[in-house]
Amino acid sequence: MIFWGWMLTDIIACDVLIVGGGPAGLSVASHLGDDVHSIVVHQDAEIGLPVRTSGGTWQRDMQALGIPPEMYRVIDQLDFFSDNAEARFAVKDDKMAVMDVTAVYRHLASLSDGKRSELMTGAKFLSCIEQEDGQFLSQIRSRDRGNFNILSRMVIDASGWQCAVLESLGLGQKPQRTGVGIEYEFLRGDFEPNRAVLFVGSSALTGYGWIFPTPDNRLRLGIGVINPDTDLTPRQVMDAFEASGQAARYGIEIPEDYETNAGIIPSEPYDPELVFGNVVRTGDAANFATPTVGEGIRIAVEYGRLLGTEVTAHLGGDDKALGRYEAAARREFQRDYKFGFMVNKRIAGYSPERWDKSVARLGRLSEQEMTALVRSRFNLRTMARTIWLNFKAKVSG
Repeated sequence: MIFWGWMLTDIIACDVLIVGGGPAGLSVASHLGDDVHSIVVHQDAEIGLPVRTSGGTWQRDMQALGIPPEMYRVIDQLDFFSDNAEARFAVKDDKMAVMDVTAVYRHLASLSDGKRSELMTGAKFLSCIEQEDGQFLSQIRSRDRGNFNILSRMVIDASGWQCAVLESLGLGQKPQRTGVGIEYEFLRGDFEPNRAVLFVGSSALTGYGWIFPTPDNRLRLGIGVINPDTDLTPRQVMDAFEASGQAARYGIEIPEDYETNAGIIPSEPYDPELVFGNVVRTGDAANFATPTVGEGIRIAVEYGRLLGTEVTAHLGGDDKALGRYEAAARREFQRDYKFGFMVNKRIAGYSPERWDKSVARLGRLSEQEMTALVRSRFNLRTMARTIWLNFKAKVSG
């Protein structure tokens, strides 16, 4: 039998197809009802490998989400550097954390144990067609079984920046502006186990760099840039950083042997449209990562879980369920992310000299103001002050 050019000799049926086995997709699956049959297709051969994110997050969010404490390292010293300025914070209240990304992802996958959820690794989503009866026929390519098809009542796009489902159905497209990062991972050595560093300026123009200690006594040194705001690749920027000797200033020595991680996140304004009938997007496919530093795992887990609950209600006949998910995200992100993206666009064009001034100003903030900025949480006073400082800087040249 042939349908739209596809050979339908191998069809698997389910209630919900989830495209993407990252934190968003795994969290949707874990919070679907026990009677909902879901299939998660994940392009990589393993969950959590290769590592595509730095793992930066916040302790209170890890606790609220029930992530085991051995899977993250708590940070109580956060230092910011530009070429000629620095701001150091001994964090007492809202502490940052760095995840063991692979362990956390596998923990999230284990939460679906005992459910009617199938996880297919090494399986690439190729395309999707909506049927006349409203169901969706998706073509999948697997390393083990070749091409096959999945027929589902709903499709969840948790494919990250690729927005694979939305693109296939003509409902959206990949972001035109992205944050692209490279990261070296190696033994921590003498670097303080509970200290993290963020650096900006000539070492990472249009983006920023980070130094994060992991729970397993390793160190992640990373640099991210914004494309197409720069023509440089993260590798070129990292090579220049190594040659500059700045690593010693931050208290690290880059060894000859290290593992390399890389990743891409969207860097575009938040779009509140998340629901397209029985197709819903979440995680990076929904631009949930914070616009200031691109942090998104905790958000992907929280809203993935909410989506799983509301998808279950929707399949049970609740016509307002998916609207509740969309509205909850809009309330959480729309205002702060709109302002945060304005800040993101502005600072992506900063010169090293402008960064020096900004880091010096950052050092005058309280701990609470600093963490709110990094978390993309902006009250009216913060927004007014930021707009005024940007206006002053523009007027003064």
